[in-house]
Amino acid sequence: MQQRRALLVDAFTETPLRGNAAGVVPDANGLSDRQLQAIATELGASETAFITSSATADRQIRYFTPTQEVDLCGHATIASHAALHEDGHIESGTHSLETNVGQLDIEIGTDDTVWMTQQDPDVTSLEADLDRLAAALGIETATLADVGADIPVARANTGLPWLMVPVNFLEHVGSIDPDMNAIERLSDEHDTVGVYAFSFDALEADSTLHARAFAPSAGVPEDPVTGTASGACGAYLRDVEAFDDEFPEEMRFEQGHFLERDGFVRVQVGDSIRVGGAATVSLDGSVKIPTTESDDIIEAWVCAR
Repeated sequence: MQQRRALLVDAFTETPLRGNAAGVVPDANGLSDRQLQAIATELGASETAFITSSATADRQIRYFTPTQEVDLCGHATIASHAALHEDGHIESGTHSLETNVGQLDIEIGTDDTVWMTQQDPDVTSLEADLDRLAAALGIETATLADVGADIPVARANTGLPWLMVPVNFLEHVGSIDPDMNAIERLSDEHDTVGVYAFSFDALEADSTLHARAFAPSAGVPEDPVTGTASGACGAYLRDVEAFDDEFPEEMRFEQGHFLERDGFVRVQVGDSIRVGGAATVSLDGSVKIPTTESDDIIEAWVCAR
């Protein structure tokens, strides 16, 4: 029975046990899809990143939730590159990354911020049924109608499609009590991975907005801090002309506070869409992997940092 190193890395935060935890397997070469899924299920993070060699890029990465593979994950990308950088395996600068949605550029800044360039944006405004959407989120229709008069519900995609839902005030974002079955049905109908509800009424003065993300169809009921949705939201805000003044060079999205996993995503919208943030390793250990023919449960042990 072989062993591989496995980490839990908290992304979009500098504080362990905050932000969004991602599993990271720095060397997944030679593992089968069944083994990758079993490891992700065992680690239990919303997504686990598996890093392998690539013939076309500096490295390849695949992402698995506890139940299925997904094509892209922002926080696991940030987490995995921060861990590789902390270990001294990669230096500051630009790196190429092969993913299921194509090759992406990853930049590690001199301040250790990891920046992920996402795909070209695709934003489509929708004539949404606000009563149904509000019921799915467990809030009053008026909380969506107020802000919906200025900016619409939309489907936005910079690698993974999300349903963008503006909410009028932070207290209503905080009081969301989602009906996961209803959100899953909405996600399926609009071909999105989930719902990203946000308000410009944020907790901190230098934050652009506060958000919550729900993706039950991907096996993630609520994601603490979401990189792909943040990039998609940045593209959406530019598309719907959400700001009266000049569009900001950089935005700061806060998320996870209602789960006690607060984190912050830096978002830049220009010729390309970039999301960035810090990350810190919270657990470092190894995972025992049975052969693909075995039905044995994978066992993991970890050491707290």
